[in-house]
Amino acid sequence: MLVIIGYIVAFGCIFGTYVLHGGNVQVILKALPFEMITIGGGAIGAFIVCNQPKVLKATAKAIPGVMKSSRYTKARFMELMALLYEILQKARKEGLMSIEGDVEAPNESPIFTKYPELLADHHVVEFLTDYLRMMVSGNLNSHEIESLMDSEIEAHHAEAHAPVNALTRLAGALPAFGIIAAVLGVVNTMGSVGQPPSVLGGMIASALVGTFLGILLAYALVEPMAGLVEQRAQDAAKELECIKTTLLASMQGYNPATAIEFGRKVLFSTERPGFLELETHVKGKK
Repeated sequence: MLVIIGYIVAFGCIFGTYVLHGGNVQVILKALPFEMITIGGGAIGAFIVCNQPKVLKATAKAIPGVMKSSRYTKARFMELMALLYEILQKARKEGLMSIEGDVEAPNESPIFTKYPELLADHHVVEFLTDYLRMMVSGNLNSHEIESLMDSEIEAHHAEAHAPVNALTRLAGALPAFGIIAAVLGVVNTMGSVGQPPSVLGGMIASALVGTFLGILLAYALVEPMAGLVEQRAQDAAKELECIKTTLLASMQGYNPATAIEFGRKVLFSTERPGFLELETHVKGKK
């Protein structure tokens, strides 16, 4: 909702000020279809050329997501830490082998199924179960598992930032395509120098619309979108870091309550629950 409000404010102020200064909106509307084909078509074509299919797919998936509220809320992180507490508490009381069934079939696990939102996120489930499986096997020590976790989080970070980089490059290219549209308009105008000044003035105005649209689309539409996608990627990485820190604390001998406290501390302050708040939530899930 905030994204829509932001776009309404941005475009409303830009075009509203233009109208209040006596600007003729018809000039922009008349040139808009042709300029949008030149700018949009050129930019989309270049966007396809400079990105691999996997990046195009990830970007297409990320764009609709910016219109929705972030799923990385305090409530979600509290659910995550409650899940971690339950699974670690079971391992502590009954032994690591007791969680093998939960790890191998999380969709059938009585613990995992209590947290449907997390269970629906395959990134979280795979990351958590993969490292719980390694803990159960006992073949790797905490330092080796930490190194693997860091490598996987780094790979996840790179994948999550691919749409960000793609959109940022697109935003940087849009003003240039606006200039191309403007230059083509000027060329068209120069080919009609015999026309009356009123006609030439309209043609020059249409040409300048191209420059305006390129800059507008870049800095009022695409670049803010890239910034929001980047923030969502950082939130997703923070979730994996929370799991990593909690599991490593458990491997180092801390009890489940202390281990999730380690995980709580890595969260951003805006989503981090208080100690008593988390403790109450975890107890309520038992």
